[in-house]
Amino acid sequence: MATASKYDVGNGIHRVPLWRIGGFALNNTATNLYLMLMGYVSFYLGGFVGMATVIASSFSMIMRLWDGVTDPFIGFVVDKTNTKFGKNRPFMVIGQAILCVTSFILFHVTHLLPENTVLRSAFFIIVSMIYYVGYTFQCVVTKSAQSCLTNDPKQRPVFALFDAVYNTALFAGMAIVASNVAAKYHPESSYVTLGFFHEMWVIVAIMSAVFTAIAVFSIAPKDRIEYFGTGKPVMVTLKDYWETLKNNRAIQMLVVSASTDKLASSAKTSAVTAVMFGVVTGAGSLAISAAFQGMTSIPVVILTIFVIGGLATTLGQRKGMIIGSAGGIITSLMLIALWLFGDPTTMNDGNGGMAMSAFTIILIVMTIINSAFNNLSGNIVIPMTADCADYEVYRTGRYVPGMMGTLFSFVDKLISSFAPLIAGVMFAAIGFKDILPDASAPYSDSLKYVGLFLMYGMIILGQICNLVAMKFYPLTKEKMEEIREKINEIKQQAMKAEA
Repeated sequence: MATASKYDVGNGIHRVPLWRIGGFALNNTATNLYLMLMGYVSFYLGGFVGMATVIASSFSMIMRLWDGVTDPFIGFVVDKTNTKFGKNRPFMVIGQAILCVTSFILFHVTHLLPENTVLRSAFFIIVSMIYYVGYTFQCVVTKSAQSCLTNDPKQRPVFALFDAVYNTALFAGMAIVASNVAAKYHPESSYVTLGFFHEMWVIVAIMSAVFTAIAVFSIAPKDRIEYFGTGKPVMVTLKDYWETLKNNRAIQMLVVSASTDKLASSAKTSAVTAVMFGVVTGAGSLAISAAFQGMTSIPVVILTIFVIGGLATTLGQRKGMIIGSAGGIITSLMLIALWLFGDPTTMNDGNGGMAMSAFTIILIVMTIINSAFNNLSGNIVIPMTADCADYEVYRTGRYVPGMMGTLFSFVDKLISSFAPLIAGVMFAAIGFKDILPDASAPYSDSLKYVGLFLMYGMIILGQICNLVAMKFYPLTKEKMEEIREKINEIKQQAMKAEA
């Protein structure tokens, strides 16, 4: 067993410099960039492949299902892997390469095929299946490497802090970038142009590759066998997957919590943003949305730092989830009331830009608070999977972070895969059967109500599920201390046996 570093502080606790946690968190940001890019896939499928709205939305669901099905098998491979390059880093590099190549093919080759919807659809589906294998390769590491990165209960939530900050900046910044790129190729900010998809792919591919390189470098010193569970290799079989899912109550409850949250957040598509800020405000463009994102993103990041840093690291991850969910429910209800009883049209300055009305100011303040709570409940689940992996070592002696991460992802993706379909069916039911609504769509009350449900209502339902799940989640702050001590005892016994 290798000599302990200065960050192995005793009593079985091993830490890592904070910059390495921040650097490794970029692995999730790298894959989220591609997730964001694929959020516009329905526009490509409708505009260049010829799929109707519901079918295009169903495609996203089917691909997420495929993504989920591949998870357990890839997790199984991760748990059996231990190379000179580590357990996790090979999957980060291979996954990133697959994402880059296949996404290029999807948005640059499909429309060049003969104008046949069946042929183009079949090609897009086959390439997408390969794309999602690469996506899973890199995503599984975000969860599996958590347990070897640090086991300090005060450090683990810090990953969620970095992740929340990065994702807030990413989705706010890229929404602005996307609207500007769309406007560059089409005056009505339409996402259905080849120039839009090419330029967005270039931006995503470069940024994701850079973030992956930083993440690989950051995890390198801890991607070693002495930081894997008890520090000894463990034989894992496919049968262990069922045993773990059946008996590990922690991962069961975390799956319920995270999957319902993901279902809700995935339903809040770019079409929903266009409806609320372009149609309901009467702007007819995405200019207000871009300005709103720009004004709220930095305050959200700052408040998130205090919320996660102050609550999760002090009270433990379970209590952090409970507080984030309760706060998210309350503030989401307040935001729904604001849109229903306030006057959204006062956000519009008459020229399609954002006016600083009372409605605008209240919306900005409430969105910042709501986003900070949502970031806490939504991002804390990743370091919580490391707790679940440690619990499995404590419970059975098996170190199976790949299994833990992919069991989590498998059910998560199965449930959240229905989000695009839910959005597509709801929009189709109010008249948008052939193409999703954009910022230039005509206003109707039904469009506003659908937008509100998809933007806030589903979030509320997901966070109610969080509160129910956390009631039965066994890994309190005190229980994790007991688990850490037990694992340390196992390691010490193994070291004595080797001496």
